[in-house]
Amino acid sequence: MRVLLVSTYELGQQPLSVATAATALVASGHDVRCVDVAVDSLDEAAVDWADKVALSVPMHTAMRLALAVAEAVRIRRPELPLCFFGLYAGVSRDLTVRSSADAVIAGEYEAGLVAWASGVDPGPAIQLARVGSRVPSRHLLAPLENYTRLIVGGEERLVGSVAASRGCSHRCRHCPVPVVYDGRVRAVDQKVLLTDVDQLVDAGAAHLSFADPDFLNAPHHSRRVVAAIHGRHPHLTFDCTTKVEHILRYPEVWPEFKDAGCVFVVSAFESASDTVLQHLDKGHSVAEASRAVTMLREHGIEVRPSWLPFTPWTTLEGLRDLLDFVIAHDLVVNVDPVQYTVRLLVPEGSLLLTEPAMTPHLGHFDPARLGWTWSHPDPALDQLQTELAALVEERVEEPPAVTFIEIDAMVRARVTAVSPPPLLGSRSTGAPGPRARLSEPWFCCSEPTQVQLAPLAPLGSPG
Repeated sequence: MRVLLVSTYELGQQPLSVATAATALVASGHDVRCVDVAVDSLDEAAVDWADKVALSVPMHTAMRLALAVAEAVRIRRPELPLCFFGLYAGVSRDLTVRSSADAVIAGEYEAGLVAWASGVDPGPAIQLARVGSRVPSRHLLAPLENYTRLIVGGEERLVGSVAASRGCSHRCRHCPVPVVYDGRVRAVDQKVLLTDVDQLVDAGAAHLSFADPDFLNAPHHSRRVVAAIHGRHPHLTFDCTTKVEHILRYPEVWPEFKDAGCVFVVSAFESASDTVLQHLDKGHSVAEASRAVTMLREHGIEVRPSWLPFTPWTTLEGLRDLLDFVIAHDLVVNVDPVQYTVRLLVPEGSLLLTEPAMTPHLGHFDPARLGWTWSHPDPALDQLQTELAALVEERVEEPPAVTFIEIDAMVRARVTAVSPPPLLGSRSTGAPGPRARLSEPWFCCSEPTQVQLAPLAPLGSPG
């Protein structure tokens, strides 16, 4: 069977999910081609070649974009079997099966994807059975040069996206991972991971970005992985993502990780309001987020917080407090401006749908946006989010610190109780000079932008 695997968006990185799917399909005797429309075009010849098309949807943005690709494929070849696979495959399941796809497979998707490609029942929409790890087929993907770079000290390094685990042991209410994995974690075999790192290094990677939802869900496994990679490739640097509570719970890992090349940690701080954090069931307080910044910096590691500033419980004062937190902890250059515009997403099956505090704010399910609508009690907050999003998209080429000044001014102009901002670094001071970051500024929890959507119009347009 000729199977065309399509990726639309994977945080600006070479699509690991497509590479792992390709390995499973090839091992089962299928002929596979891969296209990533984020960097290449999905042309008519590729669609005409395929017997089946499977679209990778590891995050919300990817699913929104994949629906547009599926529609274009359907117009070209209405009879062609389509499948969505990945974390967001089950989002709006009835809609996607009815209009776009013949199958949806979330979770540990490889076995179901192989079954579907082979013409048999792929099984349930969510599959969590443990499957053997296989080395991703990266030779079928566009080269690393097409993807995000690590920018550090005036140097750009090619980045390889890897994962030591899938799933998450936590159940943050706004996160899509627990909807699928329900607190489960699936570790990737260390030998397989090391072999994948070897091929990434051979392809020119000088930095690894761990795509685990939380790198410290299985801390002993992660520490062994980091030590093994560093022993094999001591020149590599890396970044990882973990919760505030894990930063504080495992202080012993940070000197190890720093020595092994960790240059920054992404952590979902989300809010500078303890009330909002409690509604989201984040498992940390604002004070603990502050301690996490300090702890990482004690070991020479910077944090790059992700934020969820717009929720039904957001206040103008809370937005000001968020900006004050960023200033006081010297994080202005650590935060991509898009983070100040992110609005809570409530997808199908979200744990927030059972949260009583969410009920008064819910509207209807919007199939175009793949989520439940909600409105803030104060329409001025919704309007501010719209204005900030437009500003950030216009300023996408500007340095984050320059855009921050405009964002800060827009928020403070609306706060009734005027108060001066804190001094930069008054709570914590970061490393002097440029700080390491990835060149891709968009994150999985943000809506697709017009820049991302525009190239997907007709089949064959460059992505």
